[in-house]
Amino acid sequence: MPTSRILIPRAAPAYWMLVPAVSFTVLLIGIPFLYTIYLSFHQFTFGRQPVFNAGRDYLLMIRDRLFWNGLWITLELFLLSLVLQMVCGLYLGLLLNRAVRGRGVLRTILISPFVMPSVVVGMMWLVILDPSLGAANYVLQCLGLPPSNWLASPWMVVPTIALIDTWQWTPFVALIVLGGLQVLPTEPYEAAAIDGARPWQTFWYLTVPLLRPSLLTAATLRSVDLLRFFDTIYITTQGGPSNASTTLNIYAFRIGFEFFDIGYASALMITLLAIVLGAVLAFAQLRRHVL
Repeated sequence: MPTSRILIPRAAPAYWMLVPAVSFTVLLIGIPFLYTIYLSFHQFTFGRQPVFNAGRDYLLMIRDRLFWNGLWITLELFLLSLVLQMVCGLYLGLLLNRAVRGRGVLRTILISPFVMPSVVVGMMWLVILDPSLGAANYVLQCLGLPPSNWLASPWMVVPTIALIDTWQWTPFVALIVLGGLQVLPTEPYEAAAIDGARPWQTFWYLTVPLLRPSLLTAATLRSVDLLRFFDTIYITTQGGPSNASTTLNIYAFRIGFEFFDIGYASALMITLLAIVLGAVLAFAQLRRHVL
């Protein structure tokens, strides 16, 4: 028997093939993540050596009014956008499932919003919502309604950003719902029709329970994006007006790249990461109980 066959087990070549992928993942994710944790425990600005501060930035975060404001706005935008996208996505998925002709064309049209770069989406809606020349206020005036400030009002900015994100990502949820609808068994619906169930009863007691895995998958994927929402907000408002749309992501960016306090910005991002992981774990546990 050759020496190589003795020294190297048969399964070894398969493991060696994983080395490039694992190494790339560690280099791309692991090292920056550990370095961010390291910086969060140091006072650091560009051009100076990090100075260990024993987690002072985390204590500062507790007393920081802007941190709590950013956390509240992050959660408010997350809940509002998630509810809108799940409800609208479920409704749109049901409509697409009933459409027989042109379903492929409709799917192609639905894909277009969420494959557009967020910068393009932000710039497009910035023009549409312009208080003076935008199409949104023109439509309101044609309907006899007063114009709105949209992104310039502290009370309107969060709902407006939620609507922009809902426009972009509702088709993504709808396609997941459509995929779930197309694999549902037909026997329960046939039995419900024989028993004389009404359409709303069939929807509430059959369709929604059977779609729970698909809905939870869509909610999990959207939660990760919504909690770290950045690009569209930065393009449209940059956190304004008066910090009314400054999420934790926007706040950390401003602390790090406008005030150059990289240590505190790192602590903010680690906190945001913990919130994102908590949401994902909560949805994973919920999905496990549902299944």
